[in-house]
Amino acid sequence: MTSFDSSPTLTAWRALLALAVVFVMLATTGWTAVHHQRSSDSRTLALASWAKGSIAGRPLPDADAPSYKLAHFFATLTAAQRGSLADRYPLVVGNLNGAPVTVRYRANRRAIQQASTVERRRVHDTRLSATGRAEAQHRLERFRSMLAPGRHFLAFDPSGRGLAAEVFGDLDRAKRISLVVPGVDTGLLTLERTGSRTNAAPVGMAKSLYAAERAARPGVSTAVIAWADYTTPVGIGMDAALGNLAERGAVRLDALVRALPGPAPVSLFCHSYGSVLCGLAAKRLPGRVEDIAVAGSPGMRADNAGQLHTRAHVWATRDSGDWIEDVPNLEFGGLGHGADPVDHAFGARVVSAAGASGHSGYFEPGTESLDNFAAIGVGAYTSVTCAQADSVCNNGVYSDTTA
Repeated sequence: MTSFDSSPTLTAWRALLALAVVFVMLATTGWTAVHHQRSSDSRTLALASWAKGSIAGRPLPDADAPSYKLAHFFATLTAAQRGSLADRYPLVVGNLNGAPVTVRYRANRRAIQQASTVERRRVHDTRLSATGRAEAQHRLERFRSMLAPGRHFLAFDPSGRGLAAEVFGDLDRAKRISLVVPGVDTGLLTLERTGSRTNAAPVGMAKSLYAAERAARPGVSTAVIAWADYTTPVGIGMDAALGNLAERGAVRLDALVRALPGPAPVSLFCHSYGSVLCGLAAKRLPGRVEDIAVAGSPGMRADNAGQLHTRAHVWATRDSGDWIEDVPNLEFGGLGHGADPVDHAFGARVVSAAGASGHSGYFEPGTESLDNFAAIGVGAYTSVTCAQADSVCNNGVYSDTTA
């Protein structure tokens, strides 16, 4: 007689459970696909204008050209010419992988200023509903914050819910680079938060990690990027249960990493649905990516770390009070994201999250999760605190002695 715990039967029951969870999500949150996002064609128009443009009698390169070709193009220009392109085509230049970092900063500041002007008009547009004007006010406030002195954006697009990537530290001279990849419900209006939940938003996560890295190794120049430059699912609905948005985001992440300046090692810190993206990106990312760390992960679209096909160290952590633990870890018919990265059988290096609180508390100062991320980010691997269930997480991993 076949027992209930036999593999085919157990797999079938788990699949049915996963489908039930998804259908409950849909019933309670609705179909949260991208159709409901606010549309804008500002970037489309900017790209069309760029395609027809020129500089010093030379046609401009294809905006989709490989980053090394774009880097070569900008290297042939004078500083004045680079600045002119940033001012004339800010929504294009600010997002060009291969353009110099400082040129992208300049272009994105100009683009944010232009977006602010648009929202300022919408705030007083009586043709809009009260809700529409309130949204315009929120976006205007966000853009004003983004224009504060000293802020540097490597990417910006106001279309739809919006995309952005902010840099902390000197990216051109950094000896170590970290990227924070956030999860669901990320857009311009949720890019940063105030009050007690500051470190639950991408900008707060990155700022907190940057401060912790500097404290962990004061003599090492580091840079941290809050990478909110992909379209995330809205809520815990069908998009969050599928990998489509993560797959598209993985392509964008790979393109950015390949365009980062210098030879500095890169560490990825991927939260929640962001870990699905990092799992899908792992096999295509360049060798300079030395670490992929996931927190509160629903899965990485792999049955084990070996299936990620990466030479990077794979780290995982989860707080005992994180609700993500109750999400079934399997993949069936495209739904679900596979095995649990903190499961010993997955093969990740499981680190402590002591002090973290729930699903969004991994970057809070004073938590072992943040301390561990900082140690990983600066290559101080022997300082990583392992989870109790995995007391050898840092065995065989050595610190970067060249940093």
